[in-house]
Amino acid sequence: MRPQAESGPSGKAEGAEPRGDGAGQKKPGKSRRRRGRRGKGGARAASATAQAQKPVPAKPQKPAAPRAPALRPAIREDKLYAALDLGTNNCRLLVARRAPEGFKVVDAYSRIVRLGEGLASTGALGEAAMSRAIEALSICADKMKRRGVNRARTIATAACRTATNGRDFIARVKRETGLSLEIVSTEDEARLAVAGCAPLLDADCASALVFDIGGGSTELIWVRLESNGKGKCRPVIGDWISLPCGVVTLAERHGGVDVPPVVYERMVREVADHLAPFLGRLREERDHARPFHLLGTSGTVTTIAGVHLGLERYDRSRVDGIWISPAEVHRVTRSLLGMDYRQRAAHPCVGQERADLVLAGCAIFEAIADAWPAERLRVADRGLREGILMSLMDADVNSRRRRRRRHRSKRGPARMEASA
Repeated sequence: MRPQAESGPSGKAEGAEPRGDGAGQKKPGKSRRRRGRRGKGGARAASATAQAQKPVPAKPQKPAAPRAPALRPAIREDKLYAALDLGTNNCRLLVARRAPEGFKVVDAYSRIVRLGEGLASTGALGEAAMSRAIEALSICADKMKRRGVNRARTIATAACRTATNGRDFIARVKRETGLSLEIVSTEDEARLAVAGCAPLLDADCASALVFDIGGGSTELIWVRLESNGKGKCRPVIGDWISLPCGVVTLAERHGGVDVPPVVYERMVREVADHLAPFLGRLREERDHARPFHLLGTSGTVTTIAGVHLGLERYDRSRVDGIWISPAEVHRVTRSLLGMDYRQRAAHPCVGQERADLVLAGCAIFEAIADAWPAERLRVADRGLREGILMSLMDADVNSRRRRRRRHRSKRGPARMEASA
């Protein structure tokens, strides 16, 4: 909208200056000089006015940065994952977030609940055992809620898998804690154990035997190590087996408080009998010309490592990933076998909760080492929970990649039409 009165050459509004009559006029010379000065000033003012009225070309705007499509969210560093493993002996929880090296633990919880107590003789979970487990699971549920966990997987293994009332117990857990436990198969349990321990596999070896000594079962997985040419190996499961014996079931059958050498040897032979079919299948699988190693993940293996190191209290940072020899394992086993129950319970790396189970675990360990003689054993203080976390995180990454591919494929024809 234009202004009502524009400025004239003198700077006053046009029509505001009085027009002089003859009597009031100045002398022509001076008037011309003044008009001349006004004329020169007027030309300059008119030019300035024209310049002011001339439309200023708009500055070219930088194109706005394209918004990320809704289908391609950035990775949330604060997204929390949880993995819960309810076994025959332990209830374990791990809460973590993604990190460059894999994941960073935010919270952890572990309690020995002995869910499988008496299961070998009765075939069912006992009321006291179920109550202990539900108490621990309630703590886990509260931790997950307070932390604001985004994704979780909660599993139950051998005890719930074999008990006649296992399904009823799962339903009770849902009612009382809100947790939906998933009873995993032995095959899934074996895969998760390998996934959790994979970073500790030696890339210089052709293969490895991964074993997880649990409370109600023992999983053994033969893994071939295929190099990717970049100094890392990709584990490929060649074969696996789940033995129907763990530290709880074996100790209940043979005794765990008083374990004389003859009873110990009886436990070793029982486990060896269960191993025989698997050992026969792997005779052609193993390449004897190339090295292999053992990798053990369980409370038994970490306890042996702690005793070997002479720790005054258990320290995961010193145990996880260490290498020990069969001779060192044998020495620790014989020292534990020479102790009575009270001495084992007083040991800082055994404790009262494991004092009646540790020798059953040693017997399982010894049977495995006898069947597959190896120069080295690597100790893993990790397993199912770590495998669950990695699988959840990998699934999220793969899901994002699939969404990106679908998004690009949908946009492709539209871009071609626009360019045409």
